Amino acid sequence: MALPAPALMVLEDGRTFRGESFGAEGETFGEIVFSTGMSGYQETLTDPSYHRQVVVMTAPHVGNTGMNDEDPESRRIWVSGYVVRDPARVPSNWRSTRTLDDALREQGVVGISGVDTRALTRHLRERGAMRVGISTTETDAEALLARVRESGEMTGANLSEAVTVSEPYVVPAVGEKRFTVAALDLGIKANTPRMMSERGIEVHVLPATSSLEQVLAVAPDGLFFSNGPGDPAATTAQVELLQGALAQDLPYFGICFGNQLFGRALGFDTYKLKYGHRGINQPVMDRTTGRVEVTAHNHGFAVDAPLEGETRTPYGVASVSHVCLNDDVVEGLELRDDDGALRSFSVQYHPEAAAGPHDAAYLFDRFCDLMEAKA
Repeated sequence: MALPAPALMVLEDGRTFRGESFGAEGETFGEIVFSTGMSGYQETLTDPSYHRQVVVMTAPHVGNTGMNDEDPESRRIWVSGYVVRDPARVPSNWRSTRTLDDALREQGVVGISGVDTRALTRHLRERGAMRVGISTTETDAEALLARVRESGEMTGANLSEAVTVSEPYVVPAVGEKRFTVAALDLGIKANTPRMMSERGIEVHVLPATSSLEQVLAVAPDGLFFSNGPGDPAATTAQVELLQGALAQDLPYFGICFGNQLFGRALGFDTYKLKYGHRGINQPVMDRTTGRVEVTAHNHGFAVDAPLEGETRTPYGVASVSHVCLNDDVVEGLELRDDDGALRSFSVQYHPEAAAGPHDAAYLFDRFCDLMEAKA
């Protein structure tokens, strides 16, 4: 077996790491971010929200369960690059069909191993997420740095249309059909419509470019916006669609990117976090119940809304319903009418939570309750 090729990684601020090739050989660029999950790397890799991002795994040992055909969250691996410290030499799991290295190689994903990911993560926490390049063909750090600084930035990037489906499809309800939901695919993960279908929802997954007329054509009981990549401030057509749906009093549920677009539809701004929240171990308080949930996150932007009090909007009264206990970032919004009845809501994290945890699955039931109350 041939030894892996040397690999070079250079951050936008000039910090340089050398290691070995992991996955495909070649060169790649993106925004470097870190994920604190100790498991679920297959779900992370196939999450479309990671489009144009290079992911650093803070867990030192990655790839020990290999890759299978049951757990992908979308049709392909979306990360632009992958950084690990100690890749497993041999996977050990009865469901494994290939190694992580082979899967990255098959899909052309350039990675680097043998990197001090603890030092790298501390650097990103202090300096923030930034552009990066990984190369197995370039040995000159200054030459690679120049190309890194010429690469695209995440701020201002409209990426949802690059990851969405090209044609609508339907996920049928399991058992008796209770509701019909129009789900706008901004980078949807497979477990999301699956969890809705288990609750008797027929899910019509629509392309991100869909119009309000196309949404209403499926006669939905509710509208759902998924997670997705990019800068919410650069995503305007979907905000206008959502405002039109809210004006017609269509119940709405959004997650992750859908929370940010909900905030903008209500008149709030969004901003880029220093290094974001990524992993499956983030504590969030549901202020409507007082419960603390351990939740799955993947976001680099957040909604700028007041944590206390209410904000009157053209569609009702908005307030912050969930907050991150690590840094007080807005993790959820609610929209109520003047009588206090819930009209729409969203959360910044992932209640579908593949590969876990499952504390927030109740939010799909809350969506069902909202549509039932409106019926």
